[in-house]
Amino acid sequence: MKRACQRVISKLSLCLLALPFSATHSSAQVQVVVNGYNPTQQISRHIYGHFSEHLGRCIYDGFWVNEGMNVPKKDRIRLDIVDALKKINIPNLRWPGGCFADEYHWRDGIGPRNQRPKMVNTNWGGVTEDNSFGTHEFLELCSLLGCEPYVAGNVGSGTVEEMSKWIEYLNFNGVSPMTELRKQNGRDSAWKVTYWGVGNESWGCGGNMTPDYYSDQYKRYSAFAKSYPNAPLKKIASGANVDDYNWTETCMRNIGPRGMWGITLHHYTLAGGWWKKGPATGFSEEQYFGSMKSCQFMETLINRHGAIMDKYDPEKRVALVVDEWGIWTDVEPGTNPGFLYQQNSMRDAIIAANTLNIFNNHSDRVRMACLAQTINVLQALILTDKEKMLLTPTYHIFDMYKVHHDAMLLPVQFKSPEYSNGKERVDAISISASKDKDGKVHVTLSNCDPTKKIDVNLQLSGYSFKSVDGRILTSAKYTDVNSFDQPDKIKPVAFKGASVSGSTVSVQMPALSAVVLELK
Repeated sequence: MKRACQRVISKLSLCLLALPFSATHSSAQVQVVVNGYNPTQQISRHIYGHFSEHLGRCIYDGFWVNEGMNVPKKDRIRLDIVDALKKINIPNLRWPGGCFADEYHWRDGIGPRNQRPKMVNTNWGGVTEDNSFGTHEFLELCSLLGCEPYVAGNVGSGTVEEMSKWIEYLNFNGVSPMTELRKQNGRDSAWKVTYWGVGNESWGCGGNMTPDYYSDQYKRYSAFAKSYPNAPLKKIASGANVDDYNWTETCMRNIGPRGMWGITLHHYTLAGGWWKKGPATGFSEEQYFGSMKSCQFMETLINRHGAIMDKYDPEKRVALVVDEWGIWTDVEPGTNPGFLYQQNSMRDAIIAANTLNIFNNHSDRVRMACLAQTINVLQALILTDKEKMLLTPTYHIFDMYKVHHDAMLLPVQFKSPEYSNGKERVDAISISASKDKDGKVHVTLSNCDPTKKIDVNLQLSGYSFKSVDGRILTSAKYTDVNSFDQPDKIKPVAFKGASVSGSTVSVQMPALSAVVLELK
């Protein structure tokens, strides 16, 4: 009976995929089949991770503030930020970089703070840092957040011994020089850090290496990156820049699936290319469309890098770790160009919603990701101005989408209507669905078309529902932002545009919106 039902669903899916759609009118329609039978693929909560580099005001004047600042603090960790991130169940935090990781020497950031040497951050603004935020401070932050630390080790300018001893300092509980040093610095027990990056962007700022050279260096550094009792390392290789498929091919061939837990992919959304990124606010529809096109390229990248990985790892043991993603725009006028401070608009929320749906639907291979970056840098979740703090539209997407953490993926099949600009077209709708441990089904949808509403008909095979609740994030214009004068201009509100009848859910998706539905 089960197989017969699945054959019917498959035939229905083919029919639905053949239906014509038009984006030339004020509204469009899309038919979606959600396969609810025997879900087997879990959506890892680590897809919803974040990245905090020593860059601009992310660490200093973000997480880590002056003693005299009148905000709730533990030591110098800002607790209103901690509380906001705990609300979205932040699963992991990547540190100290980024490009900064390959010029960072961990011993400079331990011990009495007034004795730590200063350093010049040559990658980001040429500013001098006092190293007051180091290993102990980062791991205390992760403890307060209740998240897993993800540490990027220094391969570019560091030594094998330096990396090896940092791991020993973090993870070994026996008698050794590094554990004694850790105890002298106030920490008796090991932290048991699991996620370990062996270099960052080794093709660029991490050493300008070739893939053959890097894969040899990875094996050398990895050989001395030891797993200590009750602290097994999940080693992550520095992977490709966007569509450098040769990098993935070479690393998969030379390192092999047994040599790494994951390999990274970096892709930033750009409105018009690296030299025409465009502003974070006041952008044109052409730039908005360019951002949507660049964002949706993530699907192509995952498919193509994944196909290469499948050739060497058909069992999908190696995770694709997209540990830098998000929109990169021009910096805000009047700010340090090396600090990468940009506003966060309704456009950014749509980019986040679309990207997270892509990750969910590819969770068989994408098992970890980190948005760049958490505070005051690039596509930030939080912006600060001295004591003031605001939550960006992107933050609200992560809040809405947290229902997918560790839930079981329900595959979706549909053909999206198109959003067009001139002769170019992108998909208007993105969707993902999951079932949580309590049996609730959640569906997240986004509509990037800024002018056309879309009617979505969801057919959820294997289920019958009695109620649907929802929340929506939308705004009048894609350039709208949350400012310190209007911090709640864009925030989720109750969504009343969905109705349910048995296994069918009808959704009226407004233009420029993201929606989460809970079905019971």
